[in-house]
Amino acid sequence: MAQGIRVGVVGYGNLGRGVERALAQSDDMSLAAVFTRRDPASVSCHNTQVPVISLDQVQAWRDRIDVMILCGGSRDDLPIQGPQMAAWFTTVDSFDTHAKVPEYFASMDAVARQSGQIAMISIGWDPGLFSVNRLLGEAILPEGATYTFWGKGLSQGHSDAVRHVPGVRAGVQYTLPVPEAIQRVRAGEQPVLSTREKHTRECYVVLADGADEHAVREAIVTMPNYFADYDTTVNFISLDTLQREHIAMPHGGFAIRSGLTGDQTHQVMEFSLSLDSNPEFTSSVLVAYARAAYRLHRRGESGARTAFDVAPGLLSPKDPADLRRELL
Repeated sequence: MAQGIRVGVVGYGNLGRGVERALAQSDDMSLAAVFTRRDPASVSCHNTQVPVISLDQVQAWRDRIDVMILCGGSRDDLPIQGPQMAAWFTTVDSFDTHAKVPEYFASMDAVARQSGQIAMISIGWDPGLFSVNRLLGEAILPEGATYTFWGKGLSQGHSDAVRHVPGVRAGVQYTLPVPEAIQRVRAGEQPVLSTREKHTRECYVVLADGADEHAVREAIVTMPNYFADYDTTVNFISLDTLQREHIAMPHGGFAIRSGLTGDQTHQVMEFSLSLDSNPEFTSSVLVAYARAAYRLHRRGESGARTAFDVAPGLLSPKDPADLRRELL
């Protein structure tokens, strides 16, 4: 039987599986059920005691779920599932289409206020933790510049773009920060950097039978919106090598604020992550914010929230007095 904060998960891909593992490390929370659009019989949770339920039956669980973590994609799933779930549950999601965050927030806020729920949106490390650190940097060092570098990390969206190139059987793409650019920022230069000067892209591609290597490379490096604005390297490898060396999903990066205080004194603030598994770390962030969403709802609050709106103490399972004694 579920104990503590009862969490539901919508979607059981990489992110949903990560949420299950993260909840197993949280003594005050438990996974009550997984909801899927697939045939429930085809989904097997790590904990075989967790029920897998058809998403069509989710409304019947309104009294058995305290927080619903939405693990669908930002392009097709969350714009539809988010408002649907917020009408019945307090929710947490990782919506990460930056340009559409204001629009998504407005739709979730309207539904959550009407239903009396909390809808925590765009939770993860970017947007999410990096966003908070960019805010802190600007607030503390108002005279300065903010820089965000990503990688080295496997980009799911860009990898998908590579796989759609004619002649590509399989492939992945990594984003890499340019070391010289990071060094200049850390040195307090506050340089104006172009897209090409901040990041490079590295592709590992398995060719389809009979595909032309030159044509595939040219199609990738000239692809607008993905690779044309970057120095891109394309490496051709075997399928065995791809499956052996490129199945993990590492990522990370740096959020840096370089500023001036007083009599033109250089100051640099930096937050960095180095992740062996992007989805597992993102899942852990979602679980911490699910705890905060539950607490806000218990206070009688409603409406959409982002990482900017949550006091850090609400993320911790510890009592505020313990936090003051142990961490302050």
